[in-house]
Amino acid sequence: MDQDERHLHASSFGAAAVAYAEHRPDYAQAAVRWALEPAPGPRVLDIGAGTGKLTATLVALGAEVIAVEPASGMLSELRRALPDVRALSGSAEAIPLPDASVDAVLAGNAMHWFDMAVAGPEIARVLAPDGVLAGLWNLLDDRVDWVAGLAWVSGSAAVGPRDTPARWRTETAGMHRPGTGEAARFGSPEQAEFPHGQRRTADSLASTLATRAGVLVMPEQERQAMLGRIRAFLESRPETASREFTLPMLTGVLRVRRL
Repeated sequence: MDQDERHLHASSFGAAAVAYAEHRPDYAQAAVRWALEPAPGPRVLDIGAGTGKLTATLVALGAEVIAVEPASGMLSELRRALPDVRALSGSAEAIPLPDASVDAVLAGNAMHWFDMAVAGPEIARVLAPDGVLAGLWNLLDDRVDWVAGLAWVSGSAAVGPRDTPARWRTETAGMHRPGTGEAARFGSPEQAEFPHGQRRTADSLASTLATRAGVLVMPEQERQAMLGRIRAFLESRPETASREFTLPMLTGVLRVRRL
């Protein structure tokens, strides 16, 4: 994906902020605890915070959270849902915080949008010595038969290589690196997966997949056809057809330490 296409996808979420807040899953608490385990203190920056899905989990775990998000629509939803959290406009490439002001920087389903040649030094700047950078991704557990079928029907626009257990480790292992010729800011990566799930119906799961960036930028006719195929598949499966169900998921975590 080139830089223009990356920007188009990354900027697509603002118009879908309400749907994103309603349908996107939170993150497994065990995954967030593991991400924060080596942090030297409780101060956490949620970067690319969106509508506050990860922010809310951090609050529940007792972290001292600051949320930073570039899209005004997403930021408004975050402030509405979490009025006691300090929430600022900004991005991973331009963080509105002083040097060494946080002990950990976490990104929920967001690090793949960062320009790490710029964001890497900026994240390192705001981290305290020995601070932690962690990216978290919610994965569809396609080791379950019907979930594998859903991934196939949905296509790569809705379920990409970072979205399933088979490939997310390879796809994210080097995501903290700034690029060729740039100084390393972080140490060797660690990765782990944690069981997770989300209560859904056929309609609400289709609505969840409709908030994926690749789907949001589709032409409307193509988008509606794809969502129709997803609903038809879910209505054909006994696991999902006529009742609320738990979507089998994992939360995958990439964790590195500031050098």
